[in-house]
Amino acid sequence: MDTMDFCAIIQKGLAYEADAPINWCPSCKTGLANEEVVDGSCERCGTAVTKKQIKQWLVKITDEKYIERLENDLDGLDWPESIKTLQRNWIGRSQGVEVEFAVDGLDSIITVFTTRPDTLFGATYMVLSPEHELVDMVTTDAQRSAVEQYQKQASAKSDLERTDLAKEKSGVFTGAYAVNPVNAEKIPIWLADYVLSSYGTGAIMAVPAHDERDYEFAKKFKLPIRPVIKPDGIMPQKKFEGMASAAAFGHQQGDIESKCWTGDGTMINSGEFSGLDSQAFKEKITDWLQQKGKGKPAVNYKLRDWLFSRQRYWGEPIPIVHCDKCGQVALPEDQLPLLLPDVEKYEPTGTGQSPLAAIDEWVNTKCPECGGAAKRETNTMPQWAGSNWYFLRYCDPKNDKQLADPEKIKKWLPVDLYIGGAEHAVLHLLYARFIYKFLFDIGTVPPEVGDEPFKKLKNQGLIMGEDGVKMSKSRGNVINPDVIIDKYGADTMRMYEMFMGPFEDKKPWSMDSIRGIRRFLERLWEMQEKVDTKVKKINSDSHKYIASITSGLERFRFNTCISDLMKWSNTWKEKEKIAQGDFEVFVKIIYPFAPHIAEEIWQNLGQSEILAEKSWPEYDPDKVQSDRVTIVVQVNGKLRDNLEVDFDATEEQVVGAAESSERIKKYLTKNPKKVVFVKNKLINFVV
Repeated sequence: MDTMDFCAIIQKGLAYEADAPINWCPSCKTGLANEEVVDGSCERCGTAVTKKQIKQWLVKITDEKYIERLENDLDGLDWPESIKTLQRNWIGRSQGVEVEFAVDGLDSIITVFTTRPDTLFGATYMVLSPEHELVDMVTTDAQRSAVEQYQKQASAKSDLERTDLAKEKSGVFTGAYAVNPVNAEKIPIWLADYVLSSYGTGAIMAVPAHDERDYEFAKKFKLPIRPVIKPDGIMPQKKFEGMASAAAFGHQQGDIESKCWTGDGTMINSGEFSGLDSQAFKEKITDWLQQKGKGKPAVNYKLRDWLFSRQRYWGEPIPIVHCDKCGQVALPEDQLPLLLPDVEKYEPTGTGQSPLAAIDEWVNTKCPECGGAAKRETNTMPQWAGSNWYFLRYCDPKNDKQLADPEKIKKWLPVDLYIGGAEHAVLHLLYARFIYKFLFDIGTVPPEVGDEPFKKLKNQGLIMGEDGVKMSKSRGNVINPDVIIDKYGADTMRMYEMFMGPFEDKKPWSMDSIRGIRRFLERLWEMQEKVDTKVKKINSDSHKYIASITSGLERFRFNTCISDLMKWSNTWKEKEKIAQGDFEVFVKIIYPFAPHIAEEIWQNLGQSEILAEKSWPEYDPDKVQSDRVTIVVQVNGKLRDNLEVDFDATEEQVVGAAESSERIKKYLTKNPKKVVFVKNKLINFVV
């Protein structure tokens, strides 16, 4: 995204500045988006991330106009199911109810979002996140010191540490009580770090009899546990004390001891609603809350607004000036693009501000609206900003009037095939979809093109070191491509990378294998001497290999394509002559894998046109048909096995054969959601 695009986002009300707790990397001295925190550490340098309160720019990726489209439009994309699932889970749509709990003795309301309104009568305490805006107001004087100490401890933890289900629960009582709207019961208000301010409303009603986290918390702090749903077929005990034991549900001792019931069932201890099926009760209690003005149906998302500020020098500057008179003012178009100043030192300040904040001659400027003294925004955009739109610029890179000519966008977009790592699933791929939809909505992307940027997606696997570990300089297992190319040639390097294994899988580097590719290409060069220029026909074996390799290319099975090329060339090993027709087809087909040697051989065969301009060979289906065919078996789009089955085998037959495979059984622990079957080619189980 360039500075002009960001101005457009501000003008449409999709960007705002706010004081917010951010993920702070003490080493990089900058804020991080949630997506840039991996296992509680900075994805860039590995340092443990803490929390810091700082003024930030955020982009409203959660705006209703976009968040539903980001989820729903995944259905129409030809992407790996695993990537689509990652995005759906990250967006995290939940259908539920917002319920209002009055604070006893104060004119304040605590709103909670719950997907289980059927457990309302079982709420025995409330929990606020340590950062909740009402903490200071509800905390009593007697508890203030303990609360402040707990808040300090929580601020030093990452979200991952706070929500780890295995960790021992911690918390502190605020001294205040809330009023349960369904039974007017006063319940204590606690703080606990397992509740995050970034999810839902930052407050929960705690139902320990029917939620495992609440149950563990209640056990530790000896809070009441009240069952309100019994599993069907079990008679409830009328009286219960403190714990949701087996006896409370009418079980034999030890049957569900130390466990809460998280499933559906029949309502108990729920006033006039007792005896109802819990699903039916959800609807009734939602209607009741609406009628009483105590709640309403709501949709919640796990996704938070996109943190769009970084305290770095490098990065696109944010085109905003701060004026005491006019407030935040976006730069007019004639002052764009805004460029970074040339500086000798651009290390972070360590104060939370960008290095730009220390460059007075750049910071101090005039307000575009009133002409008075103003200061530039000193935060910069994240590294993901430019990657969200650069492919549009490829359509028209020299255009100095607009992002790209709409006619050229129509010609080139959307992107037919995007190849990228799975690690970008909830980063670049999600952000780019959002920005592209925004550009579509404001007319930069023509309506004919559609609002999804990447029609088809393939994930490449990592190339590991010879030791089977991810390449890194610190381990000393990095392979320098220049060294390989100098010794073995660019074609060998290129072809070996495709031959290493399935496209999507991790693959270890092997110098023995790369030397094998080099020997294969040397034999190919020598085969020129055996070409019979008088024979132009193509035999049936060649048709079979054309069909097989064409299919392999379409399915990104480059390793099997090269294997077929090797088998094909082996059919000529003992022959004195090779028909020119066969050899020319072979050279055309090896061209995408080894273009340099293929082009040289093509010219040696007396061809005037360059090979790059020739069409792909076609095959005769009548000469290809076989009694048996190899079917690719995938689970969630990843290759897990190859099966040989009868030609024209039905889906039922192929499913049966696949389910009998020992390599497939371990992935099919439950029934697939969907089975994708392409006759004579592949079957994909979506689980």
